Amino acid sequence: MDEDLVASDETVVWIEFDTMEAFMRDVFVGLGVPDEDARICADVVITADKRGIDSHGIGRMKPFYYDRIVSGVQKPRTDFEVIREGPTTAVIDGHDGMGQVIAHRAMALAMEKARKLGMGMTVVKNSWHYGIAGYYPLMAAAEDMIGISGTNARPLIAPTFGVQPMYGTNPLAIGLPSDEDFPFVIDCATSATQRGKLEVYDRANRDIPEGWAIGQGGESRIDTRGLLEDFPKGMAAMTPLGGVGELQGGHKGYGYGIVVEILSSALQGGAYLHALSGLDDGEKVPCHLGHFFMAVDVGAFTDPDRFKSTVGDILRQLRSSKKAPGHNRIYTAGEKEYLAYLSRKDRGVPVNGPLQKDMIIMRDELGLEKYTFPFE
Repeated sequence: MDEDLVASDETVVWIEFDTMEAFMRDVFVGLGVPDEDARICADVVITADKRGIDSHGIGRMKPFYYDRIVSGVQKPRTDFEVIREGPTTAVIDGHDGMGQVIAHRAMALAMEKARKLGMGMTVVKNSWHYGIAGYYPLMAAAEDMIGISGTNARPLIAPTFGVQPMYGTNPLAIGLPSDEDFPFVIDCATSATQRGKLEVYDRANRDIPEGWAIGQGGESRIDTRGLLEDFPKGMAAMTPLGGVGELQGGHKGYGYGIVVEILSSALQGGAYLHALSGLDDGEKVPCHLGHFFMAVDVGAFTDPDRFKSTVGDILRQLRSSKKAPGHNRIYTAGEKEYLAYLSRKDRGVPVNGPLQKDMIIMRDELGLEKYTFPFE
């Protein structure tokens, strides 16, 4: 959660959810994304902002979607092709279309198969960035299903005892329905943090904490701007979940990251490791990312209400357990995101100075004259 950085930024202006979502939808449409696809893309992005995941919200609009479509490396129209299919499985080629659209349809297909036979799994190749990984398990949890999703990414993480960026932040997300007001959703990178967090720190002009990134000598680096410049050159790398070496379990994060890499490439015959760099002789090209999606129908195993009650009981017992000195609250996965939503639903999305400039650029270049922002 990035609330501390938001609170310390005096340039932040809040924009209500509906206005921001409509603006992003119109930006996608202005770029040539079909209307229904644009609605999906905007919903994925605004969901990140609603849940307090500022690393993947409006901050990603210009560099990750707008600029790539304008430059021609990402296609605004999505050709979703099922190239192999079984009763509970499917292999999908996204043909370098919109990652959110490809992922949404792939998860929906996994859920359709789970409704019929209890379980479904789909895998994708030739896609692009699909937003927060947790969006897709949330789709499943809303239908009394267990949802799982993961994706590979551009090489950024050094393997344990290495310094060369070899694989991506490779998030893994799992969602479970519960009888509470929010499902249990764990959505995190298999690295110490995700690149988007560094982008948030950069926009706030802050150094990152020790342990998130290393230089070519294995030394810790905290210079956010320098790191973002050095990552594409292979001159710096981020660390696996658990950090450098094995003492704090860095080898475990490394191992889980490679599980995601394999499931995002090997089943679908997709690209992996440095083939995902998005560069060819220094020229930008499609990244050809891969994803995977699993859906499990709870009703195929037990009564959904009984399952959700058990999940809720587990979470409530965890939160009510004895607190450590100096701490008055224990959280469970998905709770902070729900609290962020409650905090933001009447205020909207926080937009700082750099993002305000990006929004004005996108609006003016696309001629979206109906939008006047409160920061102008």
